[in-house]
Amino acid sequence: MNLGLIGKTAIVLASSKGLGKASALALSQEGANVVISGRDESALKETEREIEKGGKGKVLAVVCDVTKLKDIESLVEKTVKKFGRIDILVNNAGGPPQGTFETTSDDKWQKAFELNLMSAVRAIRLVIPYMKKQKSGRIINMTGLSVKQPVPNLILSNSIRASVIGMAKTLSNELAAYNITVNNIATGQFFTDRLKQLNKIDEKIKQGLTEEEAWAGSISKIPMKRLGKPEEFGALVAYLASEQAAYITGTSIQIDGGLSRFIL
Repeated sequence: MNLGLIGKTAIVLASSKGLGKASALALSQEGANVVISGRDESALKETEREIEKGGKGKVLAVVCDVTKLKDIESLVEKTVKKFGRIDILVNNAGGPPQGTFETTSDDKWQKAFELNLMSAVRAIRLVIPYMKKQKSGRIINMTGLSVKQPVPNLILSNSIRASVIGMAKTLSNELAAYNITVNNIATGQFFTDRLKQLNKIDEKIKQGLTEEEAWAGSISKIPMKRLGKPEEFGALVAYLASEQAAYITGTSIQIDGGLSRFIL
């Protein structure tokens, strides 16, 4: 299937590693030019080399802290200067720390708000004028299953990520007339550093478990009995960014191997 991404330009936030990196690589493999970003310049440069080797489109790496407006503004400016257009925006950011309501301070709430909601709001606000001018665009927000099924001890993620869904649904209606789609991906358990941290895998290994034993508890809850592969996530991003997905907007699609128990 030709996804129609050759020559398109995509910005992927927080894409030096993990699912952001997988998303950028998938888009590049389909012929899109990709702008990758992250705070760690050395990791970003390594990812740039990997995508240039494995992809088809051009790659631009820009150091960017998604919690800083000036960094996002600079990222968008450099994208337009290099490629002249913005067709796809993939919003991604690291997850907020674990904690219950009573153990979470105002400062932690504010940081989560800036990291997981305002980063998306600011990036979308900056790319919309270019997409409206082109009368086309794809906005994809990376979230988690907590937007549909709250996760214990993740009060910040459960709350802030849900606000992204509300924003995206409203925005999808506002932008539909311009052929701009807005969708969310609710991520299940993929083999990433974030999941290793949440499941305390390194701690379990230090206590004497093998890596397979350390992951066993998490994997046993997944009907497919395995973690997701980053490239499987990237494939969904590429599809939602494609011409074939032009009639899909305002949705939140889970990719979780059957882990979630809700019907819709």
